[in-house]
Amino acid sequence: MPDQATMQALKDVANKLRIHSIKATCASNSGHPTSCCSAAEVMSVLFFHTMRYKADDPGNPCNDRFVLSKGHAAPILYAAWAEAGFVKESDLLNLRKIDSDLEGHPTPKLPFVDVATGSLGQGLSAACGMAYTGKMFDRASYRVYCLLGDGECSEGSVWEAMAFAAYYKLDNLVAIMDVNRLGQSDPAPLQHQMDVYKKRCESFGWNTIVVDGHDVEALCQAFSNAQQTRGQPTCIVARTLKGKGLKGIENELNWHGKPIPKDTVDGFLNNILGQIQNPNKTLCPELPKDDVTPADQRMIPLSEPPSYKSGEKVATRRAYGDALAKLGRSSSRVVALDGDTKNSTFSITFQKSFPDRFIECFIAEQNMVGVAIGCAARDRAVVFVSTFAAFFSRAYDQIRMGAISQSNVNFVGSHCGVSIGEDGPSQMALEDLAMFRAIPTCTVFYPSDAVATERAVELAANTKGMCFIRTSRPDTPIIYSAQELFELGVAKVVRQSNNDLVTVIGAGVTLHEALAAADMLQSEGKNIRVIDPFTIKPLDADTILASAKATGGHIITVEDHYKEGGLGEAVLSAVGHEQGIVVTRLAVTSVPRSGKPRELLDLYNISAKHIANAVRQKFAN
Repeated sequence: MPDQATMQALKDVANKLRIHSIKATCASNSGHPTSCCSAAEVMSVLFFHTMRYKADDPGNPCNDRFVLSKGHAAPILYAAWAEAGFVKESDLLNLRKIDSDLEGHPTPKLPFVDVATGSLGQGLSAACGMAYTGKMFDRASYRVYCLLGDGECSEGSVWEAMAFAAYYKLDNLVAIMDVNRLGQSDPAPLQHQMDVYKKRCESFGWNTIVVDGHDVEALCQAFSNAQQTRGQPTCIVARTLKGKGLKGIENELNWHGKPIPKDTVDGFLNNILGQIQNPNKTLCPELPKDDVTPADQRMIPLSEPPSYKSGEKVATRRAYGDALAKLGRSSSRVVALDGDTKNSTFSITFQKSFPDRFIECFIAEQNMVGVAIGCAARDRAVVFVSTFAAFFSRAYDQIRMGAISQSNVNFVGSHCGVSIGEDGPSQMALEDLAMFRAIPTCTVFYPSDAVATERAVELAANTKGMCFIRTSRPDTPIIYSAQELFELGVAKVVRQSNNDLVTVIGAGVTLHEALAAADMLQSEGKNIRVIDPFTIKPLDADTILASAKATGGHIITVEDHYKEGGLGEAVLSAVGHEQGIVVTRLAVTSVPRSGKPRELLDLYNISAKHIANAVRQKFAN
């Protein structure tokens, strides 16, 4: 335990953090000073007594990690780094300004922020990913701390993360609940029922300690207890007061997200300043153990090229598993996560080869995505996450936040479209392309055979930003040789002649339907050009435009996806500025039903015969 002088210094730092937070939010005339004030002692003890890190090198891989899940309290995080000497104190007054990286909620534009937070309920999942990586992959001594607000504990993803951490015995993880009683518009449901918080956390398998969150000695003891606990993560449930130290505002509703009025702020600041006994005493964090190597940034190739035979039928989901295992043989940084669907997505192939690098996340997709983002932080792992593509929609907010986090996670969604067959519409991803196309940092792959799938996996592993690979359930023929080269944003013209009437663009199963349609039409003396885009984002607009101009301006897109936001709309966006090009879109236009894959492709007008009919109708006259 620290001596009395250090205890007083920690109290002083807490009050300095309050002052910084109040001044910064007043300067921006926006922000959440009361949410900062409740966490001041927690942040002081964490950053200047408990955590081990290099203050001049926040991204050092050996450092302890900190995740501010209650991201609206960003000013106190910035204040802590100012007290640590990394952020200039004067810069705190630029909070939320257009030319400042001290934004309203933390993002990795700042070197001391690993993951973006602010959409509540997500920080603990990311912290779980960091802690799992530290314990299981890096096998290092760094610890992970996550500060949550009590309001966000109504989010189910928090409890998914609690279950995950306990199941994997992440004893290098500490969650701190800042139970300040008050939400944005109402009190939090449990208010200050600390016994209920304790029972809930204990029931999830956590070592749980209830403390007065404004008592630095109690906090020091609690963090010491956490460091000594083995086999369990620790949750410190801190009873705090929102707006602590601000008389008339402390513990009062209706002060969330409001700066202190300028005509009263000096009185509050002087009162807090008067409680600081030694304003010139500095506290320095202890340095971490130097037991983590820098991330290996080399390219990761497939350990061997695809080995499928021409004409052989292989599902692209199976090829994903083969490719992932090959990547795993090339680099120990490659890890895989799945949500209890590994025998359908074929991530089980990787698990069998590298069980120590496979994380079973069970049926908790929101947490799985958050864990993946945490695993990928600081480039500690090259992460692939797989489940049915439809189930990623449950975690869309986590995926959206992953983009803000500048994460490099790779998502692989199987069982897309009506071609999955009898399982019916709840299992059919028909909006996934639209989802991932809307993510600003995301590359969207839609491979059409097993060779293309293996190359998509290889490219994804080496592509900055997030990636989505759409895989299909049915076995489809191999159309590419093992030596075929694939690039982002470069389409393949897989069928063409000098007198093609129409350009048909398909992907996945619909590319094969388009090729079958080409055979039908050829027997009638009609030739069509068939394009495989390979990536939907970026889309190869040049190849599509050149082909369209060569085929009289006629394009037909065909996709096993809803009409909104998919392949057809991507093509329309690419050619919309060109005169004389007409795009006909074949897509699923209503909520589908169960049936055999062939029946469903026919029923929703995306089979070979419907493609052929669409071509015939264009030239009926």
